[in-house]
Amino acid sequence: MTQADGGRLADLYNRHAAEAIRLAYMLTGDRQLAEDLVQDAFVKLAGHLVHLRDPGAFDAYLRRTVVNLTNSYFRRKRLERAFIARTAAEPQRAGEGPDIGLRADLWNRLQQLPVRQRTAIVLRIYEDLPELNVAEILRCRPGTVRSLVSRGLAELRIHVRSDDV
Repeated sequence: MTQADGGRLADLYNRHAAEAIRLAYMLTGDRQLAEDLVQDAFVKLAGHLVHLRDPGAFDAYLRRTVVNLTNSYFRRKRLERAFIARTAAEPQRAGEGPDIGLRADLWNRLQQLPVRQRTAIVLRIYEDLPELNVAEILRCRPGTVRSLVSRGLAELRIHVRSDDV
């Protein structure tokens, strides 16, 4: 965006923002949300100022953009509520929640591994990187990555199983 566009956008904002906020407020009933939607609308329209031949048409573009953003906002909220209702209606299964104690213990055990093993495990499993990428990062061969991950996981299994007994 050029300096002229910035000045033009500022001028358009000063002339049209109050009306757009009123429109968004009437659609949402929430002043803060209305202001956010209008800001988003101006950001969306900023890239299109170059193509705007009729300055009188900006008001219509802005109004349409505010309405579209409002509809998108409520669509997202509706989907979120449906998801929450669906998951809340599902019966809780025993042992479904994370075991915070086990998680903390596993984290501590991971920190006790040698740095290269720990790094290989985090990159390979947590970051889900292919062996070749992990090998490039660690500056070793892919076979070394497999070995580091295997030995690290074996060490973690020993400690987790010995704690369970």
